[in-house]
Amino acid sequence: MSNALAIAHVTQALALLIENNVGPEFGEAVKVEPRKPPADPQLEQPTISVFLYQVTPNTSQRNNDLPTRAADGTLVKRPAAALDLHYVISAYGDERELVGQRLIGSVVRTLHEIPVLPKDVIELAGERPYLAGSDLAAAAQRVRFTPTVMDVDETSKLWGMLYQTPYTLSVVYQATLVYIDGRQIPVAGKPVERPEVRVLPFGAPGAPVPPRAEQAPVSSEPGVVRVEDFSPQQPAPAPEKKTAKAPAKSVAKTAAKSPARTRKSAPRTARQTPRRGDDSTEK
Repeated sequence: MSNALAIAHVTQALALLIENNVGPEFGEAVKVEPRKPPADPQLEQPTISVFLYQVTPNTSQRNNDLPTRAADGTLVKRPAAALDLHYVISAYGDERELVGQRLIGSVVRTLHEIPVLPKDVIELAGERPYLAGSDLAAAAQRVRFTPTVMDVDETSKLWGMLYQTPYTLSVVYQATLVYIDGRQIPVAGKPVERPEVRVLPFGAPGAPVPPRAEQAPVSSEPGVVRVEDFSPQQPAPAPEKKTAKAPAKSVAKTAAKSPARTRKSAPRTARQTPRRGDDSTEK
């Protein structure tokens, strides 16, 4: 946890860390400036610019300090803003001797070898008069630098924001995690005067009264149980189930099938044709 000077303190400490490690390896004096890349860079002296171009809230720690106040508005915990710092580190020098590329290689080696900001570097950077009062060195959380991958579109947008600034070879790093504390001091909680723990069963003297169930309205309908009073230990009897009456059928759609009608077949009487020569035939 630190105060509002933490952002500027991290930037100055990062520039100091690069200056202390790149200069001896490069073999000559290297100028490291914590500022925006110059619009008209001087290529006579090797130069590295450390530019903070964006500050974003840390997504994993942004809500860890909630809630900070009680229901009556009393401050119970000091709020802290968790931030990530995004830096673009650019190198300038004589292109005929590939000074910029050599400087960027040394910067990458330094931050890969020392990814966490050392405490002695933080204390040395805090000696600047404009950082007097910063308490970043006393913070428990150390700032860590990790490289960020940017494609061509993102790089074009980044350098497009730097008006009239020529592009040069650069690397992008993210500093995590920087806390900025609030200024108010929370109210200390009252100490426990007398610890007392008692275990009593229901019904004993001094024991809490068990919650009583709500009384159900009395109904005169058949099948409804009247619940006067019962405890959670003795559940109420379940009401009797009503037998649903089947609705009376108005008219039976299909009557009982009658037996199939049998075709009345009268016995056919053969027509007697008179025979010739029959004497019994009446004339």
